[in-house]
Amino acid sequence: MSENKNNQLNIEISEEVAEGTYANLAIITHSHAEFVVDFVNVMPGTPKSKVKSRIILTPQHAKRLMHALIDNINKYEDANGHIKDLESVDVPLNFGGPTAQA
Repeated sequence: MSENKNNQLNIEISEEVAEGTYANLAIITHSHAEFVVDFVNVMPGTPKSKVKSRIILTPQHAKRLMHALIDNINKYEDANGHIKDLESVDVPLNFGGPTAQA
């Protein structure tokens, strides 16, 4: 039991971060050393959008995130039914600016 207490991680979250940021587009780029995930909120009829959040991961953590997402989506679908895929949306990846690079 004391071994579990020593291995616990205390994670804090500020009120601002706890509110979250809505995104309906994720753009993923990578280099040999890292994966960069940009979260964007694209509004219909708006020609320009801004990156709301950027997460940078090592390749190992990106793969762990992928497995965690797969596991959680499977659990969600078991409880709530199949998630329908949206039709593909053609969004220019550069949004009129420079191409993303890591």
